[in-house]
Formats: sequence, C-alpha cells, structure tokens
Amino acid sequence: MYKFDTKVQHLKYRVLREIARNAFDDTLLKNFSEIPKTIMPNKEPTMRCCVYKERAIITERMKIAMGGDESNPNVIEVMPIACDECPVGGYQVTDSCRGCIAKRCSDVCPVGAITFDKNHQAHIDKSKCINCGKCANACQFSAIHNYKRPCQSACKMDAIEINEEDGSALINNDKCVACGACVYRCPFGAIMDKSYILEVIEMIKDAKANGTKLYAMVAPAIASQFGYAKLGQVISGIKELGFTDVKEVALGADMVALKEAAELAEKGKLTSSCCPAFVSYIEKFYPQVKEYISHNLSPMAELGKFIKEQDPTAKTVFIGPCTAKKAEIKRESVRPYVDSVITFEELQALLDSRDIEITELPEDDLNDASFYGRIFAHSGGLTGAAARAIEEQGLDFKVVPATCSGVDECKIALLKLSKGILKENFIEGMICEGGCINGAGCLTHMGAKAATKVDTHAKQSTAESIKSAVANGSI
Repeated sequence: MYKFDTKVQHLKYRVLREIARNAFDDTLLKNFSEIPKTIMPNKEPTMRCCVYKERAIITERMKIAMGGDESNPNVIEVMPIACDECPVGGYQVTDSCRGCIAKRCSDVCPVGAITFDKNHQAHIDKSKCINCGKCANACQFSAIHNYKRPCQSACKMDAIEINEEDGSALINNDKCVACGACVYRCPFGAIMDKSYILEVIEMIKDAKANGTKLYAMVAPAIASQFGYAKLGQVISGIKELGFTDVKEVALGADMVALKEAAELAEKGKLTSSCCPAFVSYIEKFYPQVKEYISHNLSPMAELGKFIKEQDPTAKTVFIGPCTAKKAEIKRESVRPYVDSVITFEELQALLDSRDIEITELPEDDLNDASFYGRIFAHSGGLTGAAARAIEEQGLDFKVVPATCSGVDECKIALLKLSKGILKENFIEGMICEGGCINGAGCLTHMGAKAATKVDTHAKQSTAESIKSAVANGSI
C-alpha cells in the first residue's frame, strides 16, 4: 500500500499487474472464466455483499484493464455493477431541523415539495423536488444539505449523470474531458480509465523479438512519483522492461515553449495547448474562443514527432499522470506520433508484473531537457517557460499570464476571454489543480511537496537554456 494513496488504487493496480503478468507469460485468459488468486485470494467477500458480486465486479475491472468497451469512445468508463452504494443525493433535511414556526423552506419551494410531520419536522418529497436549492438557502439553521455523490462533486464539468433504471452513474461524453477526477474520487472504484497496457506489452515483445526501437516518453511529473526509489532507478526499471531508451517529455516541452512563445508574440493573445483536458474543455464549453488555442502540439506529441522524424520505424509510449492523454492520442494531429499511453499507476503494475524491484537497480541518467521544460509539470511552469522562451528568442513582447490551476480558474479566464474583457494575453490552463503533478494517474498526490520535487529535479538540468536543450536533443 505504500505505493498508493488509496485502497481503491491498490485494487486497480492488482488487477493491472496480473493482467500484465499473464500477458507477458502468454497465459492471458480471454474468457474471464477464472480470476487469479492474486487478485481475489479469499473465497469469502471482503468488500461486497457476497462473493459472487465481488467476482462479477473484478471481472469488469479485468475487461477495462484489457481495453474496455470498444464501442464507447470515452477513455473513462463506469462499471454499473460496482456503482450501487452511493445515495442518489440531492437536497435532504438533516437532524438539524428544529421544526421552527417560520417555515421559510416551504414558503420558497416553487413545487410544493416540502411537507411537515406532527413534530413540525420538514421532509422533502423527492418525486417533486427539482433541486433548485431555494429551501437550503432559506433555512436559517442550515438544516437542508445538498448531498452529491463523490464522482459528481469531483466533476466540475457536470458530466456525471444518474441512470434512472438502476441509480448508477452515467458519463455524458459530450461534457466529459477525460480528466479522470471521478476515477480518483470514486470511493468504490466504480469508474476506471481504460488501460492500453496490453498493446504496450505487445510493443515490448516486438522490440525484444525483432529489434524494433521502443521509446518511453516520461512526463516531467515523474520526478514527484515513485517516492520509495530514486528517479534514476525508475529510469533503469523502464529500460529493464524492454524499452530501448527513455526520453524526457520535458524536452518536448522545451520545443513547445519556443514555438508557443513565437506564436503568442505574433498573435498577441493565446491559450496553451499542453493540457489535453483544457483543450477539450474549450472545445466543448467555450467553442467561441477556439481560435485562441495554440496551434502547437502538446509536449508529448512534439517529442513523439521529433523521435519519429529521426526514426520512422520507432514506436513511442507516453508514461505520465494523465488519463486525458489516452484521449489525446486519438486526435488525427497526434495519432501519427504517439503509439500508446500508460499512467504511472500502470507503469508500477508493469514493473511488478516482471518482478522488477527498482530499489535494487543502479541509477540511469535522464538529462534531456532544460529547467524550464521540467517545470511544465506544475501550475505556473508553462508561463515561466513561455516568458523565458520569448527572452531567449529576442522577441519584443511581454507575457501577461492568467495562470489557471483547476477548472474553476480556467472557467473564469475563458469566460472573460469570450466576453472580450480578459486583461491578460496568455492563458495557461491546467484542468488538474496544481497541474500534472495531481493527475488522476499519479501513484500519490502530494500537492506542494510534489511541486518541490519537480523543482529540485529541474534544477539538476545541465542545459544552459531552452534553446540549447532543443539544439542538443537526440535519440
């Protein structure tokens, strides 16, 4: 458990690890007729009402770990059978109700949903209630509370709906930006991101059998993860898995910083294109400002392009904290450059499936990028890199940033931009609060401590500038 924040993450990891182990050994069960004892060792239920339901849920986890529902374009999936423990929610009267004489809650209800018992206690008829919240605002005892499911509270896009037939969660794909907040917050693990771990294993096998070059592209946030080992040992572990080499996506960030800075200076106003969930958020909720989205690729795609331009036969796999990257690789502009995506959670499962104990490995180097490329991992890093890139290129332009950490801040900046009242000229948008260091695919979420770890790693860069890092980049 020391590798993860929650028991839900650990359960997900166990399933991924065993799927990976069987795939490497060519013993993968396609019909799910048998659940490995390492996933479910007990004959008696440990988390659910009965062993049969527990087995059914684990079977669904195995399916998503093997790629999920191909007919569903979303990379985030709900397992209805696992989603039955949370109350439907909405406004409810608590024990704080004093049965007062004023009855303001009833007076303001537009649909007559509030009644009173013989003790004058208020009750809400859920068949009438429209969840307007007027009763809660009117109650002077704060006795009426709006209960939301954890997934709904986590989703700032209001993409989580309720299935009227069985009460399970539904994801509205028209609103979902694949950020994975619901995945991390669901206390029953009923929402998961599809895993492409099997296709990555096939690439590893192909690389070993046929000598294909397979590159792992690690996100800058890796410096904040795997706290039980040294970063250099993690890099050694990735190579031990069968990857030809490990490259920093921070180098792609350096490339993007130079291009995005030039684009900003030319256009005068811009929004970043590095966070795929932020780009999707603009496209779905603020399409009127799409013209301001930077036309540059994300650091992941930019690095993938760089690698494949030098070796068209190479395969590339992004390893990072982001579930939205799994959606990004489906874009036509990105598909040619990145072959697959796995999260840090999935990397841990891969390592353990081959019994690779990274703490026992020697440290390998990871020194492709500049200080500025590495700090892309946390909020404010992109802004700092853009300002530096403008300076290095001698451009006559001053960056006035709106550094947005999380959906709420992004929403405010984009709303101002859509109204033509945004004073800033560059929106750095990060859907995950704090930036990539708090992505849903992280092993641990440490907030400010994670940012400090990233900065420490950034300071170890040997590149003198962004331009020198890009000039010296190679595979």
